[in-house]
Amino acid sequence: MSAPVPPVVVDGVTHHYGSKLALQDMSWQAPQGAITCVLGPNGAGKTSIMEMAEGLRRPETGTIRVLGADPWRADAAHRRKVGVMLQDGGLPGSVKPLRLLTHIAHLYDSTGEFRCLVETLGIEEFQRTPIRRLSGGQRQRVALAAALMGRPDVVFLDEPSAGLDPHARLDVWDLIRSTRDRGCCVVVTTHSFEEADRLADRVIIVAAGSVATEGTVAEVSGSVGLEDTYFSLTRATKKSTP
Repeated sequence: MSAPVPPVVVDGVTHHYGSKLALQDMSWQAPQGAITCVLGPNGAGKTSIMEMAEGLRRPETGTIRVLGADPWRADAAHRRKVGVMLQDGGLPGSVKPLRLLTHIAHLYDSTGEFRCLVETLGIEEFQRTPIRRLSGGQRQRVALAAALMGRPDVVFLDEPSAGLDPHARLDVWDLIRSTRDRGCCVVVTTHSFEEADRLADRVIIVAAGSVATEGTVAEVSGSVGLEDTYFSLTRATKKSTP
């Protein structure tokens, strides 16, 4: 029997913004029931490839498949199975957190999930504050709850613990692990070596629009550790990135 196709497959994606090369023959996969952490410096292509996998941007060349479908052309049934957490934007600023999450829960018929997420992420603490007035960490918690409300089969999380205090960070990591444990394919972009080391089943380091290395944390870290491996692979390309 042939091996099952991973839920997320990026194959030979190249993309330009004007004359600037943003992605160069980027290829990687994210397996089911696993947390894949994507690390790389600013400008390395993390945001671009995530937006393409989320169906927000169309690749110039190459292919991306999420749950077997082209995310750019995906229908509503496909999008219902995919959760997305953007680091900035995507939340209506004038709405209060519980009203927004209640609306999303009704769209998915996920009232049980609503109660669990609100409690786990401590959202009742700031439920009466409009989203535009929340701190960065509070907005992160609302965005994470929104991404997970429909119990997606694939979820893309952009810097999910950014701005969180240490206790909230641990709660978020536990929630991400439990999402993985129910069989979801979780893709996390992060600048945190600690986050990758604690969460990742697989690590992908990108530099200058390409995959520099990938594998388990142990495979990528080798004998020098994840942080030293990261800097050795990205320092030269970072200097040459426009």
